[in-house]
Amino acid sequence: MKDDDWSLFEQELADVKPLKVDARVERMKTESLAPASMEHRREAAVSLPEADRNTLKEEGISPLDPWYVLDFKRPGIQNGVFRKLKQGKYESEARLDLHRMRVLQARKAVFEFVQQAMDLGLRTVIIIHGRGERKAEKEQSAILKGCVDYWLRELDDVQAFHSAQPQHGGTGAVYILLRKNEQQKLSNRERFMRY
Repeated sequence: MKDDDWSLFEQELADVKPLKVDARVERMKTESLAPASMEHRREAAVSLPEADRNTLKEEGISPLDPWYVLDFKRPGIQNGVFRKLKQGKYESEARLDLHRMRVLQARKAVFEFVQQAMDLGLRTVIIIHGRGERKAEKEQSAILKGCVDYWLRELDDVQAFHSAQPQHGGTGAVYILLRKNEQQKLSNRERFMRY
């Protein structure tokens, strides 16, 4: 810069005042948090994983014939209710498709599906398990069908089930009637107490 430019620059900045700087907060020196964090991570790494709530059996379930009709009703379920379920007269509120799943995947999916349906207060649902007809040996080849039949009997929340009508998948699907959850039972009690 030339002297003229410099003097002009100084004239322009003559009335400029420096900004006030707030006092900085001094950080107190404490022990490092890293050891506590590392200790927590170590404990988590060696602790046992959360117990699997899924009680459904994984192995030793016999496959069924693809055309076998699934049929189950717990004691106390009215015959008229079961007949309507069997005829597909209850609208399915949710559905689960198990096609192309392995047994372990299907086991987890069925358990979680029934739990979620109960949490949501659903009463009738449908599971599509397929017939297992793609295998060369057609007899006794419906592995998932056999598993679903066995698993649904194990679940206390399942009151009844029956193979679906042809328009809903026939023997490749099953209608399921779930028990009422606590909220539904309470609302029924309140409704009938009024009369």
